[in-house]
Amino acid sequence: MSFELQKMLRPHIAGLKPYSSARDEYAGTEGVFLDANENPFGSTAPGSFNRYPDPYQNEIKEKLAEIKSVNQNQIFLGNGSDEAIDLLLRAFCNPGKDNIIILPPTYGMYEVSAAINDVAIKRVELSEDFQLKPKQILAMVDNYTKVIFICSPNNPTGNLMDKNSIVQILENFDGIVVVDEAYIDFAPEVSMISELGKYPNLVIIQTFSKAWGLASLRIGMAFSSAEIIAILNLIKPPYNISGLTQEKVLKALSQPNAVHGMVGKIMEGKKDLVKKLEGMAEVSKVYPSDANFVLIKVKEAREIYHYLIEEKIIIRDRSKVALCEDCLRISVGTPEENEVFLNAFGAYFKQTVK
Repeated sequence: MSFELQKMLRPHIAGLKPYSSARDEYAGTEGVFLDANENPFGSTAPGSFNRYPDPYQNEIKEKLAEIKSVNQNQIFLGNGSDEAIDLLLRAFCNPGKDNIIILPPTYGMYEVSAAINDVAIKRVELSEDFQLKPKQILAMVDNYTKVIFICSPNNPTGNLMDKNSIVQILENFDGIVVVDEAYIDFAPEVSMISELGKYPNLVIIQTFSKAWGLASLRIGMAFSSAEIIAILNLIKPPYNISGLTQEKVLKALSQPNAVHGMVGKIMEGKKDLVKKLEGMAEVSKVYPSDANFVLIKVKEAREIYHYLIEEKIIIRDRSKVALCEDCLRISVGTPEENEVFLNAFGAYFKQTVK
């Protein structure tokens, strides 16, 4: 297969004239700014928020480029990784005509974004051990298939996808392959970012919400060829990342050791949590996890979920998701939170014993 970007693009996007913001026309930081109709006297909230932020987040991208070993023009930053997902569909999928392929059980926003954009959805379920089925996926491709979404480590199952299977899809599909690596910082394998030079149709999505602990700031990352990133920048809102968010993310990027420390604590907590769950007769299976959560199989999953809600312990009921019957997903908390969960979880079975 040969990937031709211009043929993939929606025709009107290829000829789109982007909005030119004030900060596009002058990117300097010094001067008398009378171009953007801002309030010159300051902000009503504490701090200096009266000026528009850098629309391309160049300071962040400069630091990220070093950390991720890519060029700045290979980085897109969005309002959460969901913005990158939405923009990819808007750029490449004609509403009412084209389709995407998703691989249940998987992250729900691929389907939601496709529905919002009136893009048809094809589904190829994962194998029983939650792995890709490349032959079946490629057999599902037709002339209107534009994007395949692969979540690795997968949500809600937690496992990494076999890299050889991902490569097989990349090499035999002439559309966009999105590998969503939201949980890659917890995985034993490295990111596929290093493969971007080999595969012009590869897009990697990551996030600051998990390992970096910045979920409230809503900032996601996409890495791809400079050409694909340029298209995302072409169609994004002018100031999609707030100045406050940029400021906080820059501070976080200057403290990478803090991330490693937190990831280490989470992994230790997961190890202990898994060991204790595996020791409970009521848990029929604890699935292998390369993420910061675990998926378990139990009887009465729905009842357990509601019982824990009453105890103000919130987990995710995944029992109605494909291949996840009777399954619950538990995020790894602090040692204290994990212990509270385990105590309440055990208490449920004690109070149901007749």
